[in-house]
Formats: sequence, structure tokens, C-alpha cells
Amino acid sequence: MNVYDFDNTIYHGESGVDAFFFYLKRHPQLLLALPWGIHAVARYKRGSLSIDDAIAQYSGTIEAFCRKHITDPDGDVKRFWDTHMHKIKPFYLAQRKPDDVILSASMDIFLAEICRRLGIGTFIGSVTDVERMRMISFCYRENKVAAFRAAFPDAVVENFYTDSLNDTPMIELAQNAFLVKGDVVTKIK
Repeated sequence: MNVYDFDNTIYHGESGVDAFFFYLKRHPQLLLALPWGIHAVARYKRGSLSIDDAIAQYSGTIEAFCRKHITDPDGDVKRFWDTHMHKIKPFYLAQRKPDDVILSASMDIFLAEICRRLGIGTFIGSVTDVERMRMISFCYRENKVAAFRAAFPDAVVENFYTDSLNDTPMIELAQNAFLVKGDVVTKIK
């Protein structure tokens, strides 16, 4: 089984950041959220804010904005991928298989559409409740292994591709691991 991280691995960039700018074009009032968003990212990078703390402190603001302004999430996701599908990396397009698994912190609603377009049957991402505009679980770091094992309790990961050593728990689980930087793929295990 081949398992791939998504952002910066098979997708050029961070799809969440691209989604923010996608929505910013439609809702300029999102600029008001930029200062606290930058502050939260800086605190996270310094190690003074955990993912759980970030979700607890900021998810209410994000949920309120989404409930007020996002009226067609499925249509938005399709329009997003209409303009961003070109960011799937060539190395992945050349080697993709229908039984690949995408394992990512990206929101499941965004992963569902791109995986459908790429012909990939299985993805595991951060779970969202679209009706309530709420994140239910965040598929990141060690949570990736738990989410993967919940879906595939006995699976053997032959090859795992990632852009970050944050995925060390999945790297350790895999027989072979590859680090992707830009378009360069390097075997690290």
C-alpha cells in the first residue's frame, strides 16, 4: 500500500492557505481575521500554542464566520479545485494508483473532491461537520497513525511519502519512506 501526505507532498503548497485566499476573494472581511491568524501561527511555531489549544481558542471564530458566509460548501470546493487542480505535482500524477491512500491534515470535504477527480478511492483527513461548520478531529502528527489504524488495522504501508518530519510516526510505520521537497523525492528509509 502506498500512503501519501497531501499538502507540500503531492500538492504544491498548503491547500488550507490557498482555501483562505480563495474565500478572501469572495469575502474581503476575512482580512479582519488575519492579525489573530498570524499571531496563532507564530505562537504555534514558537511552541507556545499546541494544535489542541489553537482549536479550542480559535475554532469558535472560524465556525461563526463559516456559518455566516459559506452557503454552498460543496459548490465552493468544486470551484476551488477547478482553479487549483493544476497544483498536483507531476511526480504523483506519473505514479498514482487507484488504491493509493491520502493521509492528511487537510479537511475531508476538500480531499473528497480532489481524490474523486484523481480517481483515488481512499483518503483520511481532518473530519469536518459541514452542517455545523465545525472541525471534529484533526488528522495531524500522531493522530495520523491513529486515524490510519482505525481505517486499516492490519495494513502494511509499503511506501509513505511526506514533506515533513512531523510525520515521523507514519515514517516509522512504513517499510519505505520518502521525503518530498518541491519536485525532488528522496528516500529516507
